Amino acid sequence: MPSFAYSCLVAMIFCGTLVAASCAAEPSASPVQSGSGLKPCPDSPNCVASDAEDEPHRIAPLSFSSPAAEAWQRLQEQVAKLPRATVVSENPGYLHVECRSRIFGFVDDLEFELRAAQGLIAVRSASRTGYYDFGVNRRRVEALRAALLAAQASP
Repeated sequence: MPSFAYSCLVAMIFCGTLVAASCAAEPSASPVQSGSGLKPCPDSPNCVASDAEDEPHRIAPLSFSSPAAEAWQRLQEQVAKLPRATVVSENPGYLHVECRSRIFGFVDDLEFELRAAQGLIAVRSASRTGYYDFGVNRRRVEALRAALLAAQASP
């Protein structure tokens, strides 16, 4: 029967490997497909997207009734308040943000595409590694939606 010290060592090696693997993950190529919006979610349940057609991955886009520039500015302000979030790229009408988990630093990609003519901002939030996300990506988008609504309601 292995000793307690041996078990702790194995657990530390396992956790270290997880952290190293998550830090080594590279962002995928351009997240926006040329001319057709954000990339679709993979088959795994660790992604939500407003362009998704299947129920497990589908999430409502962020809608707005204010001028598009104002809505986009409000989105950027709320994204800046997200914990452990870093803007990776920002182009007119597109924003890519990396969100890191608190303990292991796993990276999720959070992306937005302004669709001014439709009065909405398409959104995609996906884990780079792993299979399950335990609902983290969906909760992040819904929390951001609530923050945007609250910011819009306050003068």
